[in-house]
Amino acid sequence: MKKLKELINQIKDVRQMTKIAIIAAVYVALCLALAPVSYGAIQFRISEIMLVLPFYNKKYGISLVLGTFIANIFSPMGIYDMIFGTVASVLVCVVIVKLKNKKFIALAAGVINGIIIGMELYFVLNLNLILSMIYVAVGEFVVVLIGVLVFTGIEKVNRKFINLLRE
Repeated sequence: MKKLKELINQIKDVRQMTKIAIIAAVYVALCLALAPVSYGAIQFRISEIMLVLPFYNKKYGISLVLGTFIANIFSPMGIYDMIFGTVASVLVCVVIVKLKNKKFIALAAGVINGIIIGMELYFVLNLNLILSMIYVAVGEFVVVLIGVLVFTGIEKVNRKFINLLRE
């Protein structure tokens, strides 16, 4: 019986790691496939739709942080984006996990990314600070709001999928 429980726990661990890896891989694939709008002064990073996932289960924060780091390896800003983009993702995921209402996810993501990535664009590319913050914040807000709307719609029609996310 003890061996069976150990085997079940190992399977669960492998299953969890697989979910985390798949989400990270999808994030990276979306960033790279849509690279012209994923990086730069005006960002519309479609992969950020998945920022809603940590609201359902905090483990997906790991996926998104890992995905951000890997996707930012290919960023024109290189190491700066790997560091600051990843820090921004960590902060956004921490805030999202603590939120009780998903209505605030897009606002939190927009403000945090707008400030951090806007400052990064200012210091690395010497772009206008305020405009960079606004462009990034608006792009992030719109994409994440779409994610919130999509996941809210899914909740209404497919509770099984939402429960699967919560496992």
